[in-house]
Amino acid sequence: MNIALSVSDLHVSYYGNEAITNVNFTIEKGNLVGIIGPNGAGKSTLLKALLSLIPIDKGNIRICGKQIHEIRKKVAYVPQRNDIDWDFPITVLDAVLIGTYPKLGLLKRPKKKEKEWAYECLEQVHMENFAHRQIGELSGGQQQRVFLARALAQKSELFFLDEPFVGVDVSSEKTIINVLKELRDEGKTVFVVHHDLSKAHSYFDQLVLINKELIECGEVESVFRPEVMAKAYKDQFSFLNEVGINV
Repeated sequence: MNIALSVSDLHVSYYGNEAITNVNFTIEKGNLVGIIGPNGAGKSTLLKALLSLIPIDKGNIRICGKQIHEIRKKVAYVPQRNDIDWDFPITVLDAVLIGTYPKLGLLKRPKKKEKEWAYECLEQVHMENFAHRQIGELSGGQQQRVFLARALAQKSELFFLDEPFVGVDVSSEKTIINVLKELRDEGKTVFVVHHDLSKAHSYFDQLVLINKELIECGEVESVFRPEVMAKAYKDQFSFLNEVGINV
């Protein structure tokens, strides 16, 4: 089966207010997928609902044909930077080593093999020279690269990243998107909550466009059309024109 993610009739609410309603879409394996939409559209809510990090009202979510609890070890999640306690006293290497824990088993600690793998993951994001720094001493872009390295350490099949490019420098953004494209080329499936529409064509294979409900899902060219984007962004015509969508 070539389906990475299938979502049907998904509804999520906060305190009685619907955040997402009647969302249905399917994504095949081996795609780099952007989840886009205006502020407050429910992008992060959708991502967390897919991973069962928040409760849903109703709906059916299947990851590689299974429920999330059956396949969680094959799924990596990189949260928004503001969801992380950067004051926690942990080194860069130890942060990445956490990614090896799910496959170690109960009460087992990482050994030489896991530490070597963690260094390899840091090398992929060009952070190996910071292995013994405290995580709180790093810049925003460096921190984001470390948490991508932690996700790589999990040896997952699917990757879910929530706004990974917010507050990062140009070099870090380039490193991150290159790693994500390499994962895609290896047959992995990557989902990225993203807000910079100007990068949509160069970053993603497919887009999930939402604004409380699904507006469109498909190839970038089919979603990134004026008449489709205007349904999500509604009166924000000047904003769409700024990113090259003439409405």
